[in-house]
Amino acid sequence: MKILIVGGGGREHALCWKIVQDKRRPELYCAPGNAGTAELGVNLNIAAEDLDALAAWARREKPELTVIGPEAPLCAGLTDRLQTEGLRVFGPSRAAAQLEGSKVFAKSVLLAAGVPTAQAQTFTDAEQALAYVRAAASPLVIKADGLAAGKGVLICSTQREAEEAVREVMVRQAFGTAGRQILVEEFLEGEEVSMLAFVDGRRAVLLPSAQDHKRALDDDQGPNTGGMGAYSPAPMETGKFRQMILEKIFNPTLAELNRRGITYQGVLYAGLMVTASGPKVLEFNCRFGDPETQAVLPRLAGDLLPILEACINKNLLPEQVACRPAACVCVVMAAGGYPGQYRKGDVISGLKEATALDGTIVFQAGTKLDGERVVTSGGRVLGVTALGPTLAQSAEKAYRAVERIAFANAHFRRDIAAKGMKRKPQMKSAG
Repeated sequence: MKILIVGGGGREHALCWKIVQDKRRPELYCAPGNAGTAELGVNLNIAAEDLDALAAWARREKPELTVIGPEAPLCAGLTDRLQTEGLRVFGPSRAAAQLEGSKVFAKSVLLAAGVPTAQAQTFTDAEQALAYVRAAASPLVIKADGLAAGKGVLICSTQREAEEAVREVMVRQAFGTAGRQILVEEFLEGEEVSMLAFVDGRRAVLLPSAQDHKRALDDDQGPNTGGMGAYSPAPMETGKFRQMILEKIFNPTLAELNRRGITYQGVLYAGLMVTASGPKVLEFNCRFGDPETQAVLPRLAGDLLPILEACINKNLLPEQVACRPAACVCVVMAAGGYPGQYRKGDVISGLKEATALDGTIVFQAGTKLDGERVVTSGGRVLGVTALGPTLAQSAEKAYRAVERIAFANAHFRRDIAAKGMKRKPQMKSAG
């Protein structure tokens, strides 16, 4: 069975790692992949955003399944393009991917569906937006409507910061066309949690919960990043919590999309804020999260391919998504300076020594092969991941593995999962 994985980060390495274990022993191709995916399949010299080249390769090679990792090709319509070639694709259509591609569209779906979310106003004129933030209570959240590589959400503590954010996004166009339209939202207080679900068009089946760590430094300090680590399960997860998320968030959202003639098939990621009045949606992503995937997929029992195929075939069943009663912690090792300027091409040592530890996996992200050597090629370089009976044991193993790995100016947080360990988990298994 020939499978194409689109993308080249830690999420795609995790997908390859899980899929290659399938009893059918699939033949994997990854575009463009990284040094880690090269150990599991064949890397293709095709960028994830190069839809023409991807479609040409798929037309020629006819993979039995294509799994699309990043948001950009999904929002650009790669699923639709491959489906017109008669190919089977795991990933939402361009219309469905608007849930991530347009925050204004996502907000309209949430409000129409009656899903709890932050109050917000939409603006296409900078002066009108400035007048609004001057009259509104702080703090506020300014969101660029379109894709902005995870950087288009600005939390503003004061009116002055909110005004500056509006100018940065709409006037100076810091995020290009993504900032032509913005949302100005109320700031929600609480604890964040990531909930992912497999979706077959009408039914959603939840994966285990996770918590991400966005800030670059310990104790949630420093600039926002793509994610410095994640752990699963989140401490607030219970069977009752999961049922509430399904009934109040995922099911109404899918019903509203169907009412609009949009069928969502793939993974739907809900970033939630658990407030004093209950969970509210911060954002939707139309794909597996990164690094949440690295903390969630190792907990998934059984093969992944049958679940992906069930989503495509519109016959997904809850019993297909079973979870191991283990905890999982992923610690991201980043290049020094990330998320700002960072160096590339530094040799990475200790990968074999780290993976020799029981229950430990090193998912590669910003890496490439330089002859026989693995070298850095991105900001988030590795996702050092460990499974254990508890969060504390998983974290201890992950950090033991981190100590075995070295590259110049490596940076990582030392408090991944600390928040979860302070609170007694309500359950061991989400399955």
